[in-house]
Amino acid sequence: MVVQPIVALDVSSRPEADELLSVLGPACTFVKCGLQLFTAEGPDVVRWLRDRGKRVFLDLKLHDIPNTVATTVRAVRGLGAELLTVHAVGGRAMMRAAQDEAGDVRLLGVTVLTSLNDESLAEVWGRADVSALSDEVSRLAQLACAAGLAGVVSSVKEACMLRSVLGRDALIVTPGIRFSGAAAHDQARVATPADAAQAGATHIVVGRAVTAAPDPAAALGRVLHELGLADS
Repeated sequence: MVVQPIVALDVSSRPEADELLSVLGPACTFVKCGLQLFTAEGPDVVRWLRDRGKRVFLDLKLHDIPNTVATTVRAVRGLGAELLTVHAVGGRAMMRAAQDEAGDVRLLGVTVLTSLNDESLAEVWGRADVSALSDEVSRLAQLACAAGLAGVVSSVKEACMLRSVLGRDALIVTPGIRFSGAAAHDQARVATPADAAQAGATHIVVGRAVTAAPDPAAALGRVLHELGLADS
């Protein structure tokens, strides 16, 4: 399985994104536009990225009543994004309503954020007897796919289990990517690009490991090398 790297454009303006894309060069073909850039620049930033020839993962993590999420997905549909996230904890009805409006956009259910661990998830759910984090990820992932979504977002730590549970066709997008020995920053569940490939991920989202590196282009080259995508 070829794992596709997605570079997170976690910046606050189009000029900053433009500068980063120029530094990364043509090796950067797939980008993530998250809440930071989308809020600062609005929906037109997605069209701008598409005009630059980039594939776009729009990471908005939608979570609201079914009608609100459905109408938002309908609005996103014309922007040109390839992937869009919704929170699986929004429930089956919300995800089905979103999927009904998705058109060519492939929806991903966010399971458990990679910033959470067993203790913090138990605090969020408000009970000490919360299932193991991996069990919660599995439950939410199965709910998302049962609602018709194309796949899920999870950490690499759960990707192998999810591949077994969800089958070969589901998309598994894994953030929290770091190089071996690098700082985890505010992520609790991290792994390397090679770990993600071995675990069965279809896409990895790489942020600060590349964008905050002294040489972002070289760091992206290292990602491609670990994934077996670098030119020989």
